[in-house]
Amino acid sequence: MAYDLEEQEQLDEFRAWWNKHGKLVTRLVIAAAVAYGGWQGYQSWMNSKATAASTAYQTLVSTTLLDVDSKKAEQISKDAQAIEADYSMTPYAGRAALFAARALHEANQSEAAEKQLRWAVAEAKEAAIKHMAAVEIAGLQIERNALDDAKKTLAAIDDKGFDGIKNALLGDIYLASKQEKEAKEAYNKALQGLDPEGKLFYLTQQKLDALG
Repeated sequence: MAYDLEEQEQLDEFRAWWNKHGKLVTRLVIAAAVAYGGWQGYQSWMNSKATAASTAYQTLVSTTLLDVDSKKAEQISKDAQAIEADYSMTPYAGRAALFAARALHEANQSEAAEKQLRWAVAEAKEAAIKHMAAVEIAGLQIERNALDDAKKTLAAIDDKGFDGIKNALLGDIYLASKQEKEAKEAYNKALQGLDPEGKLFYLTQQKLDALG
């Protein structure tokens, strides 16, 4: 095929450019293809992990927490730890830790429950799960009269959606410290942030009424 002078010049320029940069371009194309293939593979792997984690979590939470004894709580904790170990990159690990903590608390194993909660605070992928775990840690601290620690735990929760329950617990802290005025203020604030149809709203209102 014959080329005119201008086309021949352009072709010569391209050949010269390719001789200089061709290897680099080829490497970049190959690297991009490998990266894309790796990303696709990673996405596929993550999807399979999420599906397996969801199945394991649904099996875990199908266990009722009513009348949980030590043996049952320990098995729930063991199953939750397996989810935490195998599927820590999914949201289900944090949820499993929270569920296990509640089972352990129900079986009067507060220390083991707090360990699960602290794992959730540190490792959970969902902010809401981290905050819920922190709230429950504060509850355990109040139970053992570690009131200053409970205040610090609550202060670290920076989500306004948790203001209602935070103030309800602060009211409990002040009440345990015999600071009735501060307890009333905290309970009143709590009522402003709680669901009026929820159980915690009702309990908080009862505590406030009892203070007169």
